[in-house]
Amino acid sequence: MKRLIRPVAWTAAIAVALFLVGAAAARRLAPVASAAPPAPEVTVLTVVPETVTARFEYVGQAAASRSVEVRSQVTGVIVARPYAEGTDVAKGTLLFRIDPTTYEAAYRSAQARLANADRTLARLKPLLAERAVAQKDVDDAQQAFDQAEAAVDQTRKDYEDTFVRAEITGRAGRAALELGARVTGPSDLLTTVEQVNPIYVNFSPSDEDLLRLRRDIADGRLLMPPAPHALAVEVTLADGSLFPATGELNFADLALQPATGTQQMRAQLRNPQHVLLPGQFVRVRLLGLKRPSAILVPQRAVQQGLNGAYVYVVGDSGKVAARNVVATSWDGGSWRIEQGLEAGDRVIVDGVQKVAPGQPARSVAYRPAADSAATATQDSTLIAPPAAPLRIRSRP
Repeated sequence: MKRLIRPVAWTAAIAVALFLVGAAAARRLAPVASAAPPAPEVTVLTVVPETVTARFEYVGQAAASRSVEVRSQVTGVIVARPYAEGTDVAKGTLLFRIDPTTYEAAYRSAQARLANADRTLARLKPLLAERAVAQKDVDDAQQAFDQAEAAVDQTRKDYEDTFVRAEITGRAGRAALELGARVTGPSDLLTTVEQVNPIYVNFSPSDEDLLRLRRDIADGRLLMPPAPHALAVEVTLADGSLFPATGELNFADLALQPATGTQQMRAQLRNPQHVLLPGQFVRVRLLGLKRPSAILVPQRAVQQGLNGAYVYVVGDSGKVAARNVVATSWDGGSWRIEQGLEAGDRVIVDGVQKVAPGQPARSVAYRPAADSAATATQDSTLIAPPAAPLRIRSRP
């Protein structure tokens, strides 16, 4: 019986020893486990509404401010082309010469008939006073003179039309007919002269953009420039550089295009260096429009979730909360928040990956001046250089 009790006694002693050791270890670890981690540090932006520039950008295409098709009013063979294709020409510059042989002969013949009619009329008028001729003879002579004078005017015009000249100052394009080709009349296009200074830029906002624009103006969320001034326009070229000069809106169509649902608009810009050329695609931005009481937050503060965009805000108790927002437009590295934020809200900009809703956070003021990410887009703006003149042979 004693042999059976000894193992049981030893087992009980070992169990009591292990229990005491575990209790002592639990007392040593209990203070470490109860210590809470420090609140993460985040930078917060206090929301302050401000008046900002509204951004309305559209794709546009440059077009000549004036474009004239050069056509001949007479028929004949082209015997000369004094101008150089692709060069600037002044108004009245001779572009083409049509063979003038027949028109010059007709002009001289008409002048001879006029001189003869003038002499006949001069002889008959004195005789009428002496009653040597009838009044009908004088009237017929006067009619012949008038017809001869009209024939001179017509043949002179035909002869002068053999000199095909530029009707406007601009850049003459490629010749559609070469030397020796026969012109059959006004139906044959000879070339085109286009004026590119000033130059037009056409663009077409959609009906949705126009409705939103009008609604924002009516609600006071968009401020227009003073009434006497037209909307200014800024143009960005295909390589991202800015056109050196701003223009102004000078035309808006009265109706929408039924095929596209857009309204045609046109801006005029000075283009002395020929930086813009007809047909060139650009981006057009309307200037002078302001949005009062706008809320801007840095781009990295806005997160995307399953329910849309949201931001983290720090409440008065120092705890983090998620707030759904409506971000409508992008402006200089910041989102414009249409809904979801109010003045005084503290939005977390840096450290969003460290926090979660309901957790405390230690706030540090956000400093925009030291934020290189917000100003990076400003540094890449380039101004388009003047167009380098291409060397073109001055003679055809």
